[in-house]
Amino acid sequence: MVNPTYEKAILLLEDGTFYEGKACGKKGTTSGEICFNTGMTGYQEIFTDPSYYGQVLVATNAHIGNYGTSTKDIESNRVQIAGLVCKNFTNDYSRQAADLDLQQYFEDEGVVGISDVDTRSIVRYIRDKGAMNAIISSVVLDKDELMKELKKVPSMDGLELASVVSTKEPYFVGTPDDEKRIAVLDYGTKVKILDCFTERGCYLKVFNAITPFEELEKWNPDGYFLSNGPGDPAAMDYAIETVKKILEKDKPVFGICLGHQILALAMDIPTYKMHHGHRGINHPVLNLISTKGEITSQNHGFGVNAEELEKRSDDILITHKNLNDNTIEGMKIKGKKAFSVQYHPEAAPGPHDSRYLFDEFVSLL
Repeated sequence: MVNPTYEKAILLLEDGTFYEGKACGKKGTTSGEICFNTGMTGYQEIFTDPSYYGQVLVATNAHIGNYGTSTKDIESNRVQIAGLVCKNFTNDYSRQAADLDLQQYFEDEGVVGISDVDTRSIVRYIRDKGAMNAIISSVVLDKDELMKELKKVPSMDGLELASVVSTKEPYFVGTPDDEKRIAVLDYGTKVKILDCFTERGCYLKVFNAITPFEELEKWNPDGYFLSNGPGDPAAMDYAIETVKKILEKDKPVFGICLGHQILALAMDIPTYKMHHGHRGINHPVLNLISTKGEITSQNHGFGVNAEELEKRSDDILITHKNLNDNTIEGMKIKGKKAFSVQYHPEAAPGPHDSRYLFDEFVSLL
């Protein structure tokens, strides 16, 4: 059964381009920056990844909903995407372990979507024109009215969102008897990332994004993890200052995605808004140290300035590069136990080529 409602919906981009389709999920209106993910599986992990907060997601896989939803597949406590754009939205699923069909899941989570649109055309358009804001509605079908609402949506460039998705209160993950203690700065961390640490015998305390360094140190961690998350890293002055203090303390530091960008900014390396970002589970990356290739899971719309980073060869080592566009995918701070990668080594979803990075960090503790 494709799309149970068959009611009309509209997708409108900020440059006036629009698409007509069918409503899926909750009836309503939603907006945010439009982006696309090329992964062929793992849609629920993608929907619940806090790095997607505030974004309208285009799923390039032709079928969404075909294996239902499960509480085992969530990466945070809620759906994080602002809205969904897909080709075929279905409630028919065959996975016995599923808890709900996707329509019911979206209604419960309040997610507005549009289906039965040409997602290949939309993706090609974004690739050519670049990231921009978009609005989906199944209740307002007048393009002029929707454009008025769309103009109120702020640009992702300069938008600070990590503190919005971060935990409000600190919490613990793992076993207190574990010897290695990691302080997690939660800019929008995923469950599977935390699992990768606890599976390696680490005890975690997850802190709110804006927690002062002095408060973090009171727990006496052996090392610090800087998580993934949404928004513009350059707008996170509080995080940059905290990481500078962590580096002065000279404890082990590991950053993923947004955490990678924050580490770069703490070393005075600028970041930039990418044309349309990297989002998918098959991005090829070259490990410049081992000379091996890795197929990686990625989700980011900002990057670290390669030209400025290459000028800092005296104190920073570039460790990974993207084989599609030669962007920076990893770095190490010379003389310190600090490193980071732009991609997602936990890969949920995705291949596990890069999980060795968790072992490398744990060995530094």
